[in-house]
Amino acid sequence: MHAASGRRLGAAHPREEGPVDLRLVPPALAAWVTAAVTVGAPPGWVTAVVAVCVTAGVGLLVAERRGGRGSAGCGRGGRAEAECGRGALGSAGREWGRGNRGEAKCGRGWSCSWPRVSAAAALLCVAAAAASAGLHGADLRRGPVPSLARQYAHVTAEVEITSDPRLTRPRINGDHSAPTAVLMDAEVRRMANADRTHGDGGTDVVTRTPVLMIVDARSPRGSPWLAVLPSTRLRVSARLAPALSGGDRIAAVLRVRGSVPPQVVGEPSGAQRFAGRLREGLREATDGLAPDARALLPGLVVGDTSRVTPELDDAFKATDLTHLLAVSGGNLTILLALFIGPPGLAQRAERRGLAPRFGVPLRGTALLGAAVTLGFVIVCRPDPSVLRAAACGGIALLAIATGRRRSLIPALAAAVLLLVLYDPWLSRSYGFLLSVLATGALLTLAPRWSAALRRRRVPPRPAEALAAAAAAQALCAPVVAVLSARVSLVAVPCNLLAEFAVAPATVLGFATLATATVAMPAAKALAWCASWPVRWIADIARSGAALPGGGVEWPGSWTGALLLALVTAVVLVVGRRLLRYPWLSGACVVLFLLVVVQPPPLTRVITGWPPPGWRFAMCDVGQGDATVLAAGDGSGVVVDAGPDPVLVDRCLSALGITRIPLVVLTHFHADHVAGLPGVLRGRSVGAIETTGFEDPPDQAEFVRREAAARNIPVTRAVAGERRRTGALDWRVLWPPPSQSPLALTPDGPNDASVTLLVRSAGLRLLLLGDLEPPAQEALLRSPAAADLASVDVLKVAHHGSAYQDPELMRRVAPRLALISCGADNPYGHPAPSTVAALRSGGAMVLRSDQDGAIAVAGAGGGLRVATD
Repeated sequence: MHAASGRRLGAAHPREEGPVDLRLVPPALAAWVTAAVTVGAPPGWVTAVVAVCVTAGVGLLVAERRGGRGSAGCGRGGRAEAECGRGALGSAGREWGRGNRGEAKCGRGWSCSWPRVSAAAALLCVAAAAASAGLHGADLRRGPVPSLARQYAHVTAEVEITSDPRLTRPRINGDHSAPTAVLMDAEVRRMANADRTHGDGGTDVVTRTPVLMIVDARSPRGSPWLAVLPSTRLRVSARLAPALSGGDRIAAVLRVRGSVPPQVVGEPSGAQRFAGRLREGLREATDGLAPDARALLPGLVVGDTSRVTPELDDAFKATDLTHLLAVSGGNLTILLALFIGPPGLAQRAERRGLAPRFGVPLRGTALLGAAVTLGFVIVCRPDPSVLRAAACGGIALLAIATGRRRSLIPALAAAVLLLVLYDPWLSRSYGFLLSVLATGALLTLAPRWSAALRRRRVPPRPAEALAAAAAAQALCAPVVAVLSARVSLVAVPCNLLAEFAVAPATVLGFATLATATVAMPAAKALAWCASWPVRWIADIARSGAALPGGGVEWPGSWTGALLLALVTAVVLVVGRRLLRYPWLSGACVVLFLLVVVQPPPLTRVITGWPPPGWRFAMCDVGQGDATVLAAGDGSGVVVDAGPDPVLVDRCLSALGITRIPLVVLTHFHADHVAGLPGVLRGRSVGAIETTGFEDPPDQAEFVRREAAARNIPVTRAVAGERRRTGALDWRVLWPPPSQSPLALTPDGPNDASVTLLVRSAGLRLLLLGDLEPPAQEALLRSPAAADLASVDVLKVAHHGSAYQDPELMRRVAPRLALISCGADNPYGHPAPSTVAALRSGGAMVLRSDQDGAIAVAGAGGGLRVATD
């Protein structure tokens, strides 16, 4: 076939060169599984595995060699078997068919030699993986660090940073936001035990132990620790703690307390300083862009996600677009395609791309590609996906340099094998697993699915893009479900829509990176051009995440992963048959769109939520507060935002709220304000009104920052203020002006909560925020006390805690008492005594942890309640 092609290198399309070469796949998988199992195993077990596998593997090879000399049952005897071995193990099908007639006559030689050689290779790879994993595991147990960590010793250590610093995500812990910390991977190189109660205090010990450094960050964005480059050596005074078992390659946690700056004792390497200048130049070039582009472009190019907000990160997770921020092999593929041709042509000819256009020879192309790969790893940092991409690209470049044809599946298998042997901890990395699965899907399933779509008259480019997105999602979804306990229904369309913007954003982003250090004006112009496709990707992520049916909860376990894999297989089989019936396929697509989009009119008919004519709704946002007062068609006044932007956004979308004349934040505790980005997302907001007591200060600053980013005015609520919009009328009862005799010196933010008395078409509601007994007693002494009697609905203060004023509850005497609290919260909210007191006063008590979201409609004797 190759000779008939009339070309020096033979026919160009590898699909005509014989079956796919899968010989490296079993050894690679065996090595991967072995490394994952033995990296934390006892030394005795590892030694036994290595000894048994080496003995068995060598025995098989010896038996094969003896059988090859004496056997005459393989066609032509020894010579024919030798030719068969060369055909099977050397050419890998390069001259399949007519090109190797001896091999064609040696079917029995193949069958009798190949299984034993393959088994021997797999056994030897298992032995090598077990030995490497055992040595790496022993490194974690060697030296003084693990034992001192078990004693929680305080040490002075010299460490070498091995990763970029990164900030922890803000976490809501009750009514406070947990302090942000800076995380860094590091290696302890020298240590002096400073706690003299634990041995030889002050004696220097030379070691090399990987640890995770956690540094307190009082002002996270301006922390000097964020400027530390990999390979920098620091001297730190910290406390050691044991690491969680399994998974990450760390022997201990090194916790640095206080706000001390880093003490540098060794400068970073020249390569890391150069990479740091490039990354800093990219950040500077993007400073003037829109917020989403400024945050995402460094992430797309070099994996720098320091500017990505938690809200945008959640949107990427909900749509399974996080691989775009992980510097996957796609980035390197786009770069190498500039030199060796686009992926779609990679299997048809060696010389494509820019290299032949500029007259670069084959070996020069390989060297230039190797330099690009090395620079890519240095600038983007050696994360699992980057290493996998670099290894695959390196093997492909070696194939070009030696004049051999590229075989991408063997390249992937070889990359996995080499990387697992080099660093066995990768075998336990979910990122590495996802990267390999996605690449395998693109190399195996995507070409077949693309061909099937083209046979059904789908244009080639859309067919390739759709097949690639669907194949990657089919293989990666079970693993993603283990990590997130959720399955995205919009992942494939979102990835498909983002696909067309990834290549221009990546190319323009790397051009910005390359020019920023030499010509900043040109870099800023390139960054502005790149911002357009980047903003498109951000819009896709936000739009997909905002869809009410965009994802479903799923068991976050390997059992759930297996179940999802079975469901995916069933869907693929059924979908393939449905394609034969266009009308039925169209009906299924429409049904899927209705499930994902969930149009409010249709949802209201099916679920009854929200009830017609609703006046007040309490969202189910966990341990926090978020309530809505209906103010007209699609309009509502929001009182508090809860702790989670996703939950409050979902609640407002279900209620059909698109316009918010006013957001009232009763006080600045995180369980009332942290969800503010979800309230503001995609909605027209007139103003934000808050209490005048700005504590905690970090949450008050957070509210001001969110409002300023969207040009929303912020005002202060004062007792006596009255407002009206449509049929909605409300009055602020608390807090009083600072000069009022009723003004208190609050012990905390709760007693400064904004308290509202609301009237809505005959319905009277009292919203108490988190008022505690001192402020509740003062409220009873205020001029507004006369209006508190006999309200219809009471939003119980402070999630129904036991800290209530009994007289206020008797005076209010609500018909309906609503308590917002999280299921199984650690505070015991609501208190049984509070619930009992409300019920004894004649109130019906509903709580969000048991009843979900609650909506109130009607008034007087026609008061109606619905739950979601």
